[in-house]
Amino acid sequence: MSDKRMTEDEVVAELESGMTIGIGGWGSRRKPMSLVRALLRSDLTDLHVVSYGGPDVGILTAAGKCRKVTYGFVSLDSIPLEPHFRSVRQGGLLPEFMELDEGAFYLGLMAAAHRVPFYPTRAGLGSSMLANNPELRTVVSPYDDGEELVAIPAFEMDAVLIHMNRADQKGNGQFLGPDIYFDDLFAMAGEKTYLSAERIIPTDDFLKEGPVHTLRVPRTHVDGVVEAPMGAHFTECPPDYGRDEAFQKEYAATAKDPEHWARFRADWLELESHEAYRAKLDEKSAS
Repeated sequence: MSDKRMTEDEVVAELESGMTIGIGGWGSRRKPMSLVRALLRSDLTDLHVVSYGGPDVGILTAAGKCRKVTYGFVSLDSIPLEPHFRSVRQGGLLPEFMELDEGAFYLGLMAAAHRVPFYPTRAGLGSSMLANNPELRTVVSPYDDGEELVAIPAFEMDAVLIHMNRADQKGNGQFLGPDIYFDDLFAMAGEKTYLSAERIIPTDDFLKEGPVHTLRVPRTHVDGVVEAPMGAHFTECPPDYGRDEAFQKEYAATAKDPEHWARFRADWLELESHEAYRAKLDEKSAS
């Protein structure tokens, strides 16, 4: 398919309750927030979210959308602990979770991308990771050393959502910031992958935007592409824009007061479209 352009709502219409959804980005960095908000305003529930978590995890768990979260951390970066997720976890409101260190999470992601059932590692042996995740298993090396290793299972994801700086209508994606944040592995790992981008550009213009190594998400791994300027807001998306720290602080403060959180959701997160969100941001900037 040469033209894979979609809207956020069209992407969410292809998802179902109960799915395992991978969300790219890293903490409060280049998260596909326009797609996360579309998930929030949908009727989807019972989701298993897999993420190097940031406000995506905070918003979806606080809204009761998740039955399980698999994560390496959940942080807003400049605010170390994501306060909405912290409230959910400490309140015992998340039915299931798999809490891994960053490296073990990477191995689960890589196993899924490489289509193998697990990756072995020494990490976790003798630590609380195994005790806290009783579903993790160990394997014995088939070679003469006979070493016992932890087997990190592949993250089997029904769909993946990622955000890039640039894309073309065919679904090729380009990052221009300091790090890909494993979004290339996310794209490979999902049964379906949906990519939002700051701008959709002609394919021939990619090398005008950045060097060839920034072209890390090929169209063969992408099922739909959404043009979403400011689509990662309020997280950072350099070089296009930095994190909106004032907005993030306002979001974080709502975790302390259910009424404040309900107002913030209605005022910002549950607007009818990304276009409406952008228009409200413009109004706020002008005031």
